[in-house]
Amino acid sequence: MTDTTDAAADADDRGKVVAIIPARGGSKGVPRKNLRRVGGMPLVERAVRSALAVEDIDLVVVSTDDDEIAAVSRAAGARVVRRPAALSGDTASSESAILHALEQLESAGERIGVVAFLQATSPFIPTDALAAAVREVGEGRADSMFAAHETYGFLWGRGGEIDADVAVDADAAVALNHDAAHRPRRQDREPHYLETGAFYVFRAEGFRTAGYRFFGRIRIAEVPEWTAIEIDDEQQLRIARALAALRETPERIPVRAVVTDFDGVHTDDTASVDADGVERVRVSREDGMGVSLLRRAGIPMLILSTEVNPVVRARADKLRVPVLHGIDDKESALRGWAADAGIPLAEIAYLGNDVNDLPALRIVGWPIAVANAHPLVLEAARVVLRRRGGHGAVRELIERVLPG
Repeated sequence: MTDTTDAAADADDRGKVVAIIPARGGSKGVPRKNLRRVGGMPLVERAVRSALAVEDIDLVVVSTDDDEIAAVSRAAGARVVRRPAALSGDTASSESAILHALEQLESAGERIGVVAFLQATSPFIPTDALAAAVREVGEGRADSMFAAHETYGFLWGRGGEIDADVAVDADAAVALNHDAAHRPRRQDREPHYLETGAFYVFRAEGFRTAGYRFFGRIRIAEVPEWTAIEIDDEQQLRIARALAALRETPERIPVRAVVTDFDGVHTDDTASVDADGVERVRVSREDGMGVSLLRRAGIPMLILSTEVNPVVRARADKLRVPVLHGIDDKESALRGWAADAGIPLAEIAYLGNDVNDLPALRIVGWPIAVANAHPLVLEAARVVLRRRGGHGAVRELIERVLPG
């Protein structure tokens, strides 16, 4: 028997490595949280992609009670386990969802050796640290591992929360991980590690016995501090979106045509009005050069605007781009233009910024939002640009459309 065959036999004997992502439909802090987008991608899809990027993970499973989450997860490449209502409420634990998923997988004939439990609400799962943790547990050097980052922070609690049996002012600050009377330098302190919640990796059998994610030989999978954000409210969602724009490498957008709104996309959505009522808007010369490059590449472009202001036509003429303006029904207009041009809607990028763009965004293959778009547009977008309307957003989109 060859070495490769021996390795495969050993892997079969140990059981598969499965990534399980619990993602229920309900959420109190952020409605439909697991489907909210960061970097233009639903959170549950981000988690699925992180798991699929780890070579040693054999199977990626999403446990959910929600049809839309199930559809998004399958499209991303995960298997779906339907979670019963009794395990889908606010009080249901993640452990209960994982145990249920394991039971369903094993009843279907799967033999599971190691579980990687990923949380979709952690949008920045470091795949290198996850892969290392899977290897550590899979090769028997740990029973349970979890993502955490190093911290030298001085932790404090309130007196009433520390010891209810001792008469302490309920608002009094109490030092937890240090002596308040001694303030050592950072280099003289030992670090602590703060759990991020991004992932936990453990042996399946040990988890069944313990009923909890921490057991046996517990080790830390150290991750960068910037990845530690966990989304539980709208503010954290906004922070995550800003981080995604700063940290993630933009991918090419492979389309055959580009359609844009005008106000708030080519402009900064402001206007000056002179004494005669004539409006003037601010546009970006970068955008003009980008449109020129797109035109030279032979990729069709259209400006589609609800405005009837002559400035829209004037800017379109300057860019040598066709324009449909004074359009109330953008969806119908876009469908008609695409049909006349012979371009499938799935191969069109539409760049918008406000709610009147939503009907058009929903029918194209690549709905795109400027960085300062309305929240509903950000939700609908497949890609959120780094630049704001009127500040080079059109150029940014075009550079991602053009090959090489």
